[in-house]
Amino acid sequence: MPENFTSRDKTIKKWIDEISRVVLNNIDSQLEIEQKTAPNDLVTNMDKWVEKELVKKIRTTFPSDRILGEEGFGDAIEDMNGTVWFIDPIDGTLNFILQNENFALMLAVYEDGIAIQSYIFDVTLNRLYSAIKGEGVSCNGQRLPEPYDAALEEGILATNSSIMIEEKYDHIRKIAKESLGLRLVGSAGLESVEVAKGSIVAYIATNLKPWDVAPGLLFMQELGLKATQFNNEPLDLLNNNNIIFATNKAHEEIIKLIN
Repeated sequence: MPENFTSRDKTIKKWIDEISRVVLNNIDSQLEIEQKTAPNDLVTNMDKWVEKELVKKIRTTFPSDRILGEEGFGDAIEDMNGTVWFIDPIDGTLNFILQNENFALMLAVYEDGIAIQSYIFDVTLNRLYSAIKGEGVSCNGQRLPEPYDAALEEGILATNSSIMIEEKYDHIRKIAKESLGLRLVGSAGLESVEVAKGSIVAYIATNLKPWDVAPGLLFMQELGLKATQFNNEPLDLLNNNNIIFATNKAHEEIIKLIN
């Protein structure tokens, strides 16, 4: 592993530890909540604080790098040249507000469009899933095995609420009938982790932002799993995506069912 990756990995893990402690210490505090695009698309003062803190740390430590963050405290990114950081300060904000669990702090680092490092921290369970290109995926330092290549009929499918609610996705919902069951967690990062662990055979979701998928993409690559859009094209990290994270067998079946 290049020394700069090792050094940056240690730095990022230190930041995640420091920031997540503050989040946990304030989890029962009165939140300032604002609506963004819809009643279920919310942002809190904690989302903003986490992103501001991470942006400040990145700017100080890696001043030439660029940042794409959910809450807009980074840069306007129109290409993937150089080093680009993706930040989702609280992935699963609705869960954070209403459940006080099932949310994650997410970071990913890309160099010239290639995923180099990814971090998904399940805050309340204190589980840090991390990956460095070529080094596999680990949970709290314990390396994850490559999941069994299960077919749809052998496992559980996960999805997001839009697919379940909106009529235009009727044809997508039929995919669930081919699986053993359906699950919704409400956090793209935590669903990505479940695919990486082999707990579910696939995660399909619509209209995910770049920061929703950038960390999980490296996990899929490192574990021999599939990560594409619904049309089987590679993910576009500059735009929204309809995504499939899946085992190879499940992915092949889903692509046929969708198209």
